[in-house]
Amino acid sequence: MTADIDKTAGPKDVPPSGAQAIKAIPVRHYGRYVTALIAIGLLVAIIYAFGQGKINWHAVPDYFFDDRIMTGVGKTLLLTVLSMLIGIVGGIVLAVMRLSKNPVTSAIAWFYIWFFRGTPVLVQLFLWFNLGLVFEYINLGPIYKNYWSDFMTPLLTALLGLGLNEAAYMAEICRAGLLAVDEGQTEAAHALGMSHGKTLRRIIIPQAMRVIVPPTGNEVINMLKTTSLVAAVQYPELFRYAQDIGQVSGAPVEMYFLAAAWYLIMTSVLSVGQYYIERYYARGSSRSLPPTPWQKVKANMFSLGRPKGGMA
Repeated sequence: MTADIDKTAGPKDVPPSGAQAIKAIPVRHYGRYVTALIAIGLLVAIIYAFGQGKINWHAVPDYFFDDRIMTGVGKTLLLTVLSMLIGIVGGIVLAVMRLSKNPVTSAIAWFYIWFFRGTPVLVQLFLWFNLGLVFEYINLGPIYKNYWSDFMTPLLTALLGLGLNEAAYMAEICRAGLLAVDEGQTEAAHALGMSHGKTLRRIIIPQAMRVIVPPTGNEVINMLKTTSLVAAVQYPELFRYAQDIGQVSGAPVEMYFLAAAWYLIMTSVLSVGQYYIERYYARGSSRSLPPTPWQKVKANMFSLGRPKGGMA
């Protein structure tokens, strides 16, 4: 038998090549070039202005690792961690109270969130710091009794002012995360005989973490910067030490730049930690996780040694 020959095949089925191939011309975006030039011009102008200003830039590296600055960095981080612990624990409690079917606990949680979210942090710090004008003593019965001025130290004022204010914001973040979990999860857990508390710990909260973690990371970074306000209530941290050094050394503006540099370093480190925590809790929501920055760098480095169109 002879093989069937497709008589319809011919040169007309061969795709055009050479001069007959379609040449795609990219669309030119002239607006992008204009905005890029304007942005570069503004950046150069700002750098030139600061370069011509009467700023002693040598004072920044001279005091960058000063003992007082390093002590301020440590106290800033400690205050951030302790305030966020108060805020997270209080936020979880308030979120559960807010979602409770008990109208009394729900109303108390609502009032707390309304008050602390509606007043500035600096005002709250001054209120805690000056309550000694209203209460001469703090009397907890046989447990503790002392003068209010001795009890309300600058550290305690800072922790109460920052931590209790943060609890109001964390309550709304936690409440949003809990509401994001499908109600069928709770019904299924109750059908298996789980109590309400065990359902929260084992089923609801682990799933809600994917929604809670990103805004919580933002709150940690915001808390780190908000700690600079406690200088107003005499607590020495990074900003307060930078102010003191600036007044003594005669370089106040330079010390502000130094403090800003340290805040940028700490917030950058926290941003990296937030990225990996979000990546950890995203494992159950996506099939493949996005590459980490280090994985992107390694992939780009290895791709440089490969010839185009083939294997290395």
